Amino acid sequence: MTVTEKAAYLKGMLEGMKLSWESDEGKLFAAIADLLEDLSLSVSDLEEETSAMREYIDEMDNDLSAVETAVYEDDEDEDDDEEHDCVNCDRDECVVRLECPACGEEIFVESCELEDCEQLECPSCGEMLDVVCEEADDGDDEDEGSED
Repeated sequence: MTVTEKAAYLKGMLEGMKLSWESDEGKLFAAIADLLEDLSLSVSDLEEETSAMREYIDEMDNDLSAVETAVYEDDEDEDDDEEHDCVNCDRDECVVRLECPACGEEIFVESCELEDCEQLECPSCGEMLDVVCEEADDGDDEDEGSED
């Protein structure tokens, strides 16, 4: 039984007792029954609103979970599967770690992107870094040896 049904049941019991509604006791019981009915209706309204809010919060929680997944998704997994198109290197050996001499920030760059041995800008402080490629140095040594 719901609270509203219980209040209606008690009110019916009071009416079945054939009390005189004009007596002091009858007036008191009638007032109590009316109060119980009003309270039970208020409780029912609150339960419905709470249920609606719970559903809304669950939807928001699911939406927030989707946003968190999109924002905080593991970038390495995404890089491995989608963005790394280099056919000349192994993915595990392709990442190079550099350290900015100005701010000490660690910078990770794919070596296949450094083919031209260019300068890179530090994302933290904006300092331009000279990048020396080992592959380019090795290639220059081989060319010099073949000229002799």
